[in-house]
Amino acid sequence: MVNSFQNTYFVNLMVKLNLPEFDFKLKKADGKVWIFDGIRKKYIVLTPEEWVRQHFIHYLITKKKYPRSLIRVEGGLLYNQLQKRTDIVVFDRRGKPWMIVECKSPSMPVSPATLMQASVYNSSLQAGYLSVTNGLVHFCAQIDWDERKTRLLQEFPAFEEEGSL
Repeated sequence: MVNSFQNTYFVNLMVKLNLPEFDFKLKKADGKVWIFDGIRKKYIVLTPEEWVRQHFIHYLITKKKYPRSLIRVEGGLLYNQLQKRTDIVVFDRRGKPWMIVECKSPSMPVSPATLMQASVYNSSLQAGYLSVTNGLVHFCAQIDWDERKTRLLQEFPAFEEEGSL
């Protein structure tokens, strides 16, 4: 395990994000730093993208009240006969994809255009919400599949909204 001094050292190597801080667990093994993922219940190599993903999952669970049990991390999907991975998928209580979140490294710029690029993956899952974040900037859009319209939101919906129950 990594002691608190080492925790501070490793965290200082990571970018301060525009997301709430949380009490994460780090360890050092095989010459790498690992962060505990509470959804997958295992340690994952700490990369800038993983730093964003873990902070964003914590934000969804603690601030937006998304149920931990309805979140899948790095799940597979088939798009144009190619196997792809989604960073985060939140399911509704019926088991249907409700929101897809694409996480980028803080060094990768994100914009509404990035959100539209990520929407290509959503065409197979047809989640009602699509989000992209680099931990510094976040975008979320609501997708109306019947009307074929996308609306950029000012903030992320709480899970209880929009018929997610």
